[in-house]
Amino acid sequence: METPQYKQMDRAYGFEEVAIVPGDITINPEQTNIDFNLENLMFSLPVMAAAMDGVVDVPFSIAFSKLGGLAVLNLEGVQCRYESPDEVIKEIISAPQSQVTAILQKVYSAPIKEKLIGDRIQAIKRGGGICAVSITPQNTKNFYMIVKEAGVDVLVVQSTVTTARHASKSYKGLVFSELCQWMEGTPVVVGNVVSYSSALELMHNGISALLVGVGPGAACTTREVLGVGVPQVTATLECAAARETFLKETGKYVSLVTDGGIRSGGDLCKAIASGADAVMLGSSFAMAEEAPGKGFHWGMANPHPTLPRGTRIKVGIRGSLNQILFGPASVTDGTQNFIGALRTCMGVCGAATIKEMHSARMVIAPAIKTEGKFYQNIQACQ
Repeated sequence: METPQYKQMDRAYGFEEVAIVPGDITINPEQTNIDFNLENLMFSLPVMAAAMDGVVDVPFSIAFSKLGGLAVLNLEGVQCRYESPDEVIKEIISAPQSQVTAILQKVYSAPIKEKLIGDRIQAIKRGGGICAVSITPQNTKNFYMIVKEAGVDVLVVQSTVTTARHASKSYKGLVFSELCQWMEGTPVVVGNVVSYSSALELMHNGISALLVGVGPGAACTTREVLGVGVPQVTATLECAAARETFLKETGKYVSLVTDGGIRSGGDLCKAIASGADAVMLGSSFAMAEEAPGKGFHWGMANPHPTLPRGTRIKVGIRGSLNQILFGPASVTDGTQNFIGALRTCMGVCGAATIKEMHSARMVIAPAIKTEGKFYQNIQACQ
């Protein structure tokens, strides 16, 4: 007798389990168009820098913007809690590993100063940067007007898991359709999601873009602590399916940004082939000389007072922001020249644009990184 199933489980795939199949024609990489459009804004790089204190501060945001990308400043981090955030960051990165969580909890218990929110936004604007900021859903109602009046260009509402509906006895949850009306003319990016149904419902609230990914970040321990998450290739595919459904229903295109788990140029290419319009990078940019963390990186959920879901990691300084994005690469592991990798991959797939790259064929290939790599693997273990 066949045993009845109590719960159906689907197979899900991450970056290391899939590969992109080359196309039938090839294109010169320099002729590919990798522009990323976010409502009325256009970026020459389909890359966002994560809203983490070890990655983005005011100078980094300005520098990254001038290179063609979009950096997101965390309004609930040290930049808006302290007049001199660099001193606080020094305390975090110099702490012994055994004391990091306690120090982060102490540092992030200081109140957010409303004046600093406006100051940081205006500093980025004065420096010639396009300014994006991140707020958690529970604080959005408190700060959105300050953000808007300061002239922010993009508002990101971000938490570990974000849905269109939130049940609570203590307060009325944030209604994203109302927020989009309040922020009229300013793109609203929401995250993070991993499923078709959640993505589609959020799109119906009028948002401009979705962040895809729960728990894959290098400094995030959500998957270990809570046991939740979906590998990034499958998560991106599901949300891309929601985007296509929404486009057919409404005629509106909502951009997808795969956020987290992208370590190399190959991972970036697989995210785009899975349906992403752009990616968000954290640890890769924490390695930049310009990053405030000086080679250290920690997650946004790390300082939680009772259930921290992140850890400080040492990624080291690997090169300038320009080298990480455009090369020349001094390493062979794909952690430098991300843009060159993307353009070359699009070229061999015959994709002239990001949207054409969405149609690239993919295969399940768990041996993609090990097949024929015996000597590389031996050297890696020595």
